[in-house]
Amino acid sequence: MVNRVYVIGVGMTKFEKPGRREDWDYPDMAREAGTNALADAGVSYEAVRQAYVGYVYGESTSGQRAVYELGMTGIPVVNVNNNCSTGSTALFLAAQAVRSGTVDCALALGFEKMQPGSLGATYEDREQPMMRHIQALAEISEVGMPPAPWMFGAAGREHMAKHGSTPEHFARIGEKNHRHSQNNPYAQFQDVYSLEEILDAPMIYDPLTKLQCSPTSDGSGAAVLAGEDFVAANGLAEQAVEITGQAMTTDFESTFDGSAKNIIGHDMNVQAARQVYEQSGLGPRDFRVIELHDCFSANELLLYEALGLCAEGESPRLVEEGATTYGGTWVVNPSGGLISKGHPLGATGLAQCAELTWQLRGRAGARQADGVDAALQHNIGLGGAAVVTAYQRANRGG
Repeated sequence: MVNRVYVIGVGMTKFEKPGRREDWDYPDMAREAGTNALADAGVSYEAVRQAYVGYVYGESTSGQRAVYELGMTGIPVVNVNNNCSTGSTALFLAAQAVRSGTVDCALALGFEKMQPGSLGATYEDREQPMMRHIQALAEISEVGMPPAPWMFGAAGREHMAKHGSTPEHFARIGEKNHRHSQNNPYAQFQDVYSLEEILDAPMIYDPLTKLQCSPTSDGSGAAVLAGEDFVAANGLAEQAVEITGQAMTTDFESTFDGSAKNIIGHDMNVQAARQVYEQSGLGPRDFRVIELHDCFSANELLLYEALGLCAEGESPRLVEEGATTYGGTWVVNPSGGLISKGHPLGATGLAQCAELTWQLRGRAGARQADGVDAALQHNIGLGGAAVVTAYQRANRGG
């Protein structure tokens, strides 16, 4: 039996600069986000039959320690680590458990307590999982540091050389996402910057300035998922949001075909999106709101093409036309995205889920887009995994 899967409750913490909230440890974050999600769902933790808990930096069984803040009911708790796509991977696994009929209610929770500054390796005595990607990029691009902005910046440079995009196109994406976040009380940054300020910010890796790069962050997000019988039995149809398509892909052989965009996941993104469009029966223009993985502005621009919002090479036109902000065809990253909302790795995918759930319910406050009947989520982790999810209101048919 294949069950329909619904998001019935979401919650998150405000994303913060690492260490900004004194004595705020990951169990505190998980308790806050998880309690908010359960309250939003209107169910107790005792209703949850499995929990999938994501984090990148932490000791083994930190997932158990985190959800013990919500209750100790003996249920299976699965620890999840999939780089920057960890939160959406937890969501994928929880949805899979519900869809298969294994459980009728599951929790996906993610958190991160990060160190300030650029991401670094935890273990130096073994092969780094990204080494093959880094070596492949080094063969076609001058090596830069830190690694993450170099990798995405190199893909941006490749797009500039092939398709004529300019530093201003990338900067305008940064400007848009900072502008969107001014209305998000959960965002790490709520400051608005002019295009000139974005361009004049310190250069991290040309063409990416500091205000086009996601920061390290502390925070947590959570989602409660349930099957259709659980939704009906508990009278949750009015608030439920259906996951109508979901796919996860990992690297293909084409990742190492000599192009920077594939090294940062282009084909993973394309294939995951295609699967979701087929599952949901929806196409790119059916989604009014999109939360996508703008770890760097260059990645957002490349994702316009990978997700099918436009043909290859046409993403600069979308930027110029304002097609991805309020008044355009889509509202992309109304939350402020990773660039401005923040990027606590394990929580990012679940914060995206929360934002889209609020948008579909019409409860996103000053961020609310008009006419949201369907929403699309994209989250990626290099090394690698891409997760794409389509959502629709459960009661859309009346």
